Amino acid sequence: MNLPEAVMTEVERAHPYDRAFITVSGAHLYGFPSADSDLDLRGVHLLPLEQIVGLRTGEETITRTWHDDLEVDLVTHELAKFCRMLLSRNGYVLEQVLSPLVVTTSPLHQELVAVAPRCVTRLHAHHYLGFARNQWRLFEKSGELKPLLYTFRVLLTGIHLMGTGELVADLNTLTGGPAYLPELIEAKRTAEHGTLPEGAPDVERLGADVVALTLRLEEERDRSTLPEEPDAHDALHDLVVRTRLGT
Repeated sequence: MNLPEAVMTEVERAHPYDRAFITVSGAHLYGFPSADSDLDLRGVHLLPLEQIVGLRTGEETITRTWHDDLEVDLVTHELAKFCRMLLSRNGYVLEQVLSPLVVTTSPLHQELVAVAPRCVTRLHAHHYLGFARNQWRLFEKSGELKPLLYTFRVLLTGIHLMGTGELVADLNTLTGGPAYLPELIEAKRTAEHGTLPEGAPDVERLGADVVALTLRLEEERDRSTLPEEPDAHDALHDLVVRTRLGT
């Protein structure tokens, strides 16, 4: 994904370490960015060896936020921390490494992409169920479209993941959602913090559909053939060691 030159210049200026990859997450990945959506950049950075084995260690997580024509939020994790998160059934990092919106990549990134499917488990459903609950509560408080679409997105992503082992984060691509979702997505494009458009289903109907998808995700989890534990510990350990030693 090509970003404005000013954004990439600021990434280079603001970030002190080499990076294995940077991808785009957030509303752009989920298929419903608005004209004023933040740009969420996520990735993995590599600490120099002296900042790993010495007494002065480098930053495991780097967060930088700045405003250009839009707000840019950059978060990267050090390689070993990122791998530990992958092994902890963390859906956020799984989506980041597998994001099709790639800003910068490397052979190390490609290795992570290859290993990532072996980190997928039935218990990733808990991540998506919890995320959906939190986003639905935000929608109830704010009435904004953004958390509502996040709710539907994570439930449908979780359902698809449990049934196929494949991660799909774009709400426009996911199937099985209510028929009115395309209209809500189109309404969201006009404003980051917009509310339900005229003619949208009422909150009672929306809530019933969220409950139905939640139950479906729980059912898909219970009958999924995915393992309960990741099968990538050795592969990720080897990847980290080889990278550390520069081999």
